[in-house]
Amino acid sequence: MKHKRFKQEKREAILGWSFILPATAAFVVFMFWPLIYTFYLSFFKWNMVSPNKQQVGLKNYIDLLTSPLTYQLLWNTLIFVAILICLNFVLPYILAYINTFVMNKGKGIYKTLLFIPSLISLVVGAISLQFIFNPISGPIGTILRGFGITMPSWSKTAGLVILVISLVAVLKAFGYNFLVLLSGMSSVSPELIEAARLEKTPKRKIFSKIVMPLTSSTAIYVLIISVVQGMQYVFTPTKVLTQGGPNHQSSNIIYGVYEEAFTYYSTGRASALSIMAMLIFLILLFLEFKYVERGIYYEN
Repeated sequence: MKHKRFKQEKREAILGWSFILPATAAFVVFMFWPLIYTFYLSFFKWNMVSPNKQQVGLKNYIDLLTSPLTYQLLWNTLIFVAILICLNFVLPYILAYINTFVMNKGKGIYKTLLFIPSLISLVVGAISLQFIFNPISGPIGTILRGFGITMPSWSKTAGLVILVISLVAVLKAFGYNFLVLLSGMSSVSPELIEAARLEKTPKRKIFSKIVMPLTSSTAIYVLIISVVQGMQYVFTPTKVLTQGGPNHQSSNIIYGVYEEAFTYYSTGRASALSIMAMLIFLILLFLEFKYVERGIYYEN
């Protein structure tokens, strides 16, 4: 009897491993091995063409840590993250609440209108916003001239160039984040909201004291993808519109890795910068789990 049970357990174990082996192999090949090889390359000087790699030890890391450009990229990255959190997390969170608990008519229309921009590709969105914000022939510049205001050239203005590039990522991710948060709002009991209304609780308190705690698990997911996926999305408009200019004012740590590798062909520095970027995101993820995850409500 024990022998049969052992054989059955072994068969089930083999079957289980056979199911997870393809996904595990893909994860190792496309995630772990590139990470290990990137870490290995960060200790070399190599241009991706020469058959020989020159070992330089920690020089790539030291050069990056002593370069003012690295801190410029980090500062720009923080600005990108702040804008993406505000426009891809906070704003759709508020609009999802309004659509679910405040609006009485036209909910489906607004859902559709807010989701449609996410169907536009990043390249098309970048070119469209380039036209919209054109200070000479764009609609915004034309309207401002009617009020006697001259619109600055956004592609040459520090701060404004980051905002415009971020808007392309917002167009792509806003609709998806809005629908995800909307689905989280649907799990909140309408009876609970109605009871709060009967007690004449202000809408802002209903949002902060009832809706936010009960939808916190959905919110933390959207917060994480707003940062991680948003930083991936800003790469394309940066490449299409500014190539990191003017004077690296629109670049960020992700585009900096690409520029080091495929513009300057400095594979070692690019690898070191990518490892530094990964460490920064791991620190942010650790802080999220340590200080934010504790307050998350998971149903059941």
